[in-house]
Amino acid sequence: MEWNKNGLLPLEWFKQMRENSPVVQPEENGFWNVFKYEDVKAVFTNYEVFSSQGSPSVEDPLESSILRQDPPKHRQLRKLVSQAFTPRVIESLAPKIQAITASLLDEAEKNGKMDAVADFTSPLPITVIAEMLGVSIKDRQKFKEWSDALVGDHAESYYQCQREMSEYFSVIAEDRRRHPQDDLITKLVEARIDNEHLSDLEIIGFCILLLVAGNETTTNLISSAMLAIDSLPEVRSQLLADRTLIPGAIEETFRYFSPVQLMFRHVKEDTVLRGKELKKGQFVHIWMAAANHDEDVFERPDEFNIHRNPNPHLGLGSGIHYCLGAQLARLESKIAIETLLERFPDFRRDHSVELERQESTVMFALKELPIILK
Repeated sequence: MEWNKNGLLPLEWFKQMRENSPVVQPEENGFWNVFKYEDVKAVFTNYEVFSSQGSPSVEDPLESSILRQDPPKHRQLRKLVSQAFTPRVIESLAPKIQAITASLLDEAEKNGKMDAVADFTSPLPITVIAEMLGVSIKDRQKFKEWSDALVGDHAESYYQCQREMSEYFSVIAEDRRRHPQDDLITKLVEARIDNEHLSDLEIIGFCILLLVAGNETTTNLISSAMLAIDSLPEVRSQLLADRTLIPGAIEETFRYFSPVQLMFRHVKEDTVLRGKELKKGQFVHIWMAAANHDEDVFERPDEFNIHRNPNPHLGLGSGIHYCLGAQLARLESKIAIETLLERFPDFRRDHSVELERQESTVMFALKELPIILK
């Protein structure tokens, strides 16, 4: 795609690594990196060898979240919140998502243009997950700043935002103990595992994860879909002619752009992967973004093809850690793209502004996406 000439997506590097160094440890005692689809999926699904387990830490409450747990604790924690993400519950959110989408586009229409990230693709999922959690939407800008810092490459900002979020959610959790409400934080405060309440660290870790995972991935997914539609006239015309193609376009966006580029695991026991000896205690980067362009699995992987079927991408993970909010992300993205095309079929990117990627190795995220609506 024309916009990728400046290397926003390192597709050529992914290809070289898959071909020449599919499992590699660039520095002695450093992280292993895994690039092939087959290997990435194997690491994802074999939690007995490749663990997500974190160590409880006041400095990093995410270490106590479901993201950093293996069975049986993972299963218990996931069961706690899965009721908030059932198909019926998610589908019931459609009118609310539609209303938020319409309101954001109403505001943008007044100006005839918008920064899609700041004005549309970020506030939509943040508003939805904030209401589910039971936190004030007035703090939306703060949530966005925290989310960006949490997935960014700057350690100081990462730990600072963790401290701020811990303080923020501690106050809300304490309030829910005294004044229960019909929201997710109340459910977490009241929940029991083996007849014991969750620790404060576990509650905070859950809240941080849900807030960030509930908006960052979807923000980047919708932004990337808009970028693809702007770049490929044939995709735009097909979607305008047949709205039933939008879900397929969203799946292809998950594959092609991979909003989450990589995740990591640590090795629980010595093992061999593609002839390489991985030792207990070492860490592994699993490059979903590279796996999603693997020629062994996807025909012409560097083409954006909304008709790709099957499309077994790993954009939402695999195995027990498959994204809990996958259906919510899909619904928000579908409504956002449908409504945008309905109201502004000729929207176009402002090419006078060069695209920049957020300083994040973990996510594919644009800093801004200036759009002219008409």
